[in-house]
Amino acid sequence: MKKIVLIILLITGLNAQEVLERIVAVVDNEVILKSELDYQVTVAAARGGLKADDPELQKKILNQLIEEKLLYAQAELDSITVSNEEVEAQLENQLGFFIQQFGSRERLEQVYGMSIDKIRRELRDGVRKNLMAQMVQNKKFGNVDATRREVEEFFNTYQDSLGLVPEKFKISHIFINPKATEKLKNEARNLAQSLLDSLKAGADFSKLAKQFSDDPGSAAQGGNLGYVKRGVFFPEFEAAAFSLKKGELSGVVESPVGFHVIQLLDRRGESINTRHILIKVKPDDEADLKAIEFLTEIRDSIIKGEKSFSYFAKKYSDDKETAPFGGELGLFEKGQLDKPLLDQVYKLNEGEVGFPKRLELDPVTYGYHIVKLEKRIPEHKANLEMDYEEIKRLTIMQKRSKLYEKWIDEIKNDIYWEIRI
Repeated sequence: MKKIVLIILLITGLNAQEVLERIVAVVDNEVILKSELDYQVTVAAARGGLKADDPELQKKILNQLIEEKLLYAQAELDSITVSNEEVEAQLENQLGFFIQQFGSRERLEQVYGMSIDKIRRELRDGVRKNLMAQMVQNKKFGNVDATRREVEEFFNTYQDSLGLVPEKFKISHIFINPKATEKLKNEARNLAQSLLDSLKAGADFSKLAKQFSDDPGSAAQGGNLGYVKRGVFFPEFEAAAFSLKKGELSGVVESPVGFHVIQLLDRRGESINTRHILIKVKPDDEADLKAIEFLTEIRDSIIKGEKSFSYFAKKYSDDKETAPFGGELGLFEKGQLDKPLLDQVYKLNEGEVGFPKRLELDPVTYGYHIVKLEKRIPEHKANLEMDYEEIKRLTIMQKRSKLYEKWIDEIKNDIYWEIRI
């Protein structure tokens, strides 16, 4: 039942952005709409089994939203910026989480009523602001640490409430993203170029977009992407789109998702309205087979003792976040792993490496990986000997929380904010 409620909320959460609503709070140059507050309150109520009309819950959520806006305002004052690459990485992680929750990309698109590309555009600005808010907190509290004595005091105070530590798995992986051949890239590029030539010769843009574009979110609308500001599209796309004159066509533009032909329809202040035709470069069966064979060779070399798992991960893994650390994914509880990965891990003994398996890394990237079970920790009662690092982490979290509360009070004195309900 809760999942159904959350699905409905995800839909209304996006649609609510298009509705003119009453302002319930102002923070610096940002506003909080009643629709946004209602949405977040209902989500919190659904997750916690609470009543959405509880005044205390509404007050708590409003304060949280105000704090988020304050952090973003402080980040701007501190000139904190995030790169497009950081935004894209976080956005894809978020979309990947949604896909896991709903079971498939198609189901997510069905629930939202829009394509993955359009969902991405709707979420991108919020992701950017959240990253800036996180960075300003990290800048302020990233170096907070805890001494051995503080950890022991925390444990002695809270050990009864720590209870049992669930079974955990420490795992690493090597991920290979199937590479489309140059032949396939050239074919996609040539198709985009031929479409551009047809448009220059007078062909109807809308008809070609509906017939050829690989962007399902805009193809049905003749490629129309609507009005957007900078920071919404891929940098390569924006560089071309924002440089166009009204009615002008771009050349063939390459981005991480393929090749685009773009036309500027209109400008409105800092926003532009464009339409595009996207031709994606799709890896074929040959690329998949090469990735699987390569991972099999790596696995065989590890088993023979020729080189370590960490060596191959650092040298070859396409997961750039984990590759520098030897492919280490971290320590996970059973419930944190999706079923296919959990099934793999359960079949492995400590130190063993599994066979290549397909992995949906994010909505536009799939690949194959091999997984190593580094360590299996059985369920046990929390203690300082086995769980020192985790208890230290909790101690630091408590210290940061106390410092954060004091800091937020200081920010509230420096940055304008007002509740209007």
